[in-house]
Amino acid sequence: MMNVGILGATGYTGLELIRLLSKHPYVNIVYLTSRSFDENTISDVYPSLENFCKIPLEKLNLEKAVGLCDLIFNTLPSEYAFKLAKMITGSQKKIIDLGSSFRFDDYEIYKQWYFPKEEVTLYEKFNRIYGLPEIYRDKIQYAQIVGNPGCYPTSVLLGLMPVMKNKLIKDNTIIIDSKSGVSGSGHEPKYGNLFSECNENLKPYNVAKHRHVPEMEQELSKMQEGSVNIVFTPHLVPMTRGILSTIYCKCDINITIEELYIIYKNYYKEEQFIRILKPGLYPSTKDVYGSNFCEIGFEFDKKTNTLIIMSAIDNLVKGASGQAVQNMNILLGIPENTALEIVPVYP
Repeated sequence: MMNVGILGATGYTGLELIRLLSKHPYVNIVYLTSRSFDENTISDVYPSLENFCKIPLEKLNLEKAVGLCDLIFNTLPSEYAFKLAKMITGSQKKIIDLGSSFRFDDYEIYKQWYFPKEEVTLYEKFNRIYGLPEIYRDKIQYAQIVGNPGCYPTSVLLGLMPVMKNKLIKDNTIIIDSKSGVSGSGHEPKYGNLFSECNENLKPYNVAKHRHVPEMEQELSKMQEGSVNIVFTPHLVPMTRGILSTIYCKCDINITIEELYIIYKNYYKEEQFIRILKPGLYPSTKDVYGSNFCEIGFEFDKKTNTLIIMSAIDNLVKGASGQAVQNMNILLGIPENTALEIVPVYP
């Protein structure tokens, strides 16, 4: 049994972690923190967790977290993530960070986009890995710190990986159009997330300057073994959860949709959380709702030699907490689907 803690337990990703871990056979949840609800139990704040988790919520104490927990899920900002990383160095403790702090190979790029409150020295010395299991499974099992990928990058990287690895892309600039439910903006109240602002409305945001751009370019460039640039436009849609990414890229060769289907099926044949749709079928956020699946479909426009890839995930599960549990299972050396065999909720 592994003792785990969740820092920032009452946010959406924290709640999703509790939901998934409450039935995990190898995990004890021993420590939960909340800035707003300390001195309550988690089930007092969220009655849906009654009979599943009654751990008291506490104000953050990093020393206590490290002392009690074998593994810490961190959903808090970088200043806490980096302090934790320094505190566990040299120990057997592990961190799965659901923020951006450990996703980057180059700390200078991270600084340019995220503006951390304090300079971090020896960033490259941390035993960290980018936590996309379908790429880095063999390295994740030996890491001390896992940087859980962003939700948009998860949908995009999984959609592109087979064609990038098979060298089918002609142009090194890829266009990505993504749409996300409101929960992707987090639990904190914001003007743009008000019901009257979101309902019956569809709007782009952070066009060409979203913080997930360098994360995607970093990983795509490694897949391509050369520089890759993306044009990324995210949209907020009036639904609670889910991401649908539509990706446009020029193909290097003429290829049929049936050949693409075989390439994707073969590439992901061992991946239990990737579902490749037959030609003519397209992914839907409802088809993965509440689950750790990524559903991928595609079309090929022969007139323009453009490959159109469509990828759907639940932003709170495969895009965040489910993937974090998947990474934890790899660290534990147990089946990756433990506590993640969830049938999507439909409708």
